[in-house]
Amino acid sequence: MTPALSTQGISVHFGAFRAVDNVNLNVRPGARHALIGPNGAGKTALVHALTGSLSPTAGTIQVFGEEVSSRAEKDRVRRGLARTFQINQLFRGLSVLDNVVLAIMERDRKTAAFWRSVANDKRAHEAAREHLAFVNLTQHADREVRHLPYGSQRLLEIAIALATRPRILVLDEPAAGVPSGESHAIFERIHALPQDLTLLFIEHDMGLVFRFSDRISVLVAGQILIEGAPSEISSDERVKEIYLGRRAGHAA
Repeated sequence: MTPALSTQGISVHFGAFRAVDNVNLNVRPGARHALIGPNGAGKTALVHALTGSLSPTAGTIQVFGEEVSSRAEKDRVRRGLARTFQINQLFRGLSVLDNVVLAIMERDRKTAAFWRSVANDKRAHEAAREHLAFVNLTQHADREVRHLPYGSQRLLEIAIALATRPRILVLDEPAAGVPSGESHAIFERIHALPQDLTLLFIEHDMGLVFRFSDRISVLVAGQILIEGAPSEISSDERVKEIYLGRRAGHAA
């Protein structure tokens, strides 16, 4: 089976510092694949390289077998690779609905005439409201993003990503900055995503990782230490020592 997302020898170096060093990663279609590791392990640098916001020093990246290493971030989005950010990238002065509509207009390459045509684009509005309904934000559609609770802003990011019609969705700490009680609501919506949508996500809450992933890669010092099913990761002594500690037995 052709992986949905794969790398061969991907590296990201900043001078002598090797943030990501010769990583081979294969994410199968439809996977719920978690990328974990201690702070500074290179997780976000790897995600930046995968999605095109950072150029790798070496190696190749493929999306469903197509080489995308040299393609711009927007081109990767159009090939089905979408992402959310650890720190959200929302238009805070626009309404919740307009943030999603703008993503749809960009997807359909209509942003050059966005302000002129959006008011009459009923299809875009209907589609945007469907995405908002999925993340339980319909009641906030006309609210400015700046006034939206932070947990709801994280959900809005997911709605925007879905508006691009992704085949692969990369989530960089989707519950970052959200109280633990609200993070479960975010992952409940992530869990409800279509099974044919491939997910690669970074998350520090091991309870959420073991609950929602079917495959885990552990990144340490820019390299993959181990990859396997949650049961394999939770029982690996190296992982317990380097990253999970006593939490592994509890999470498993």
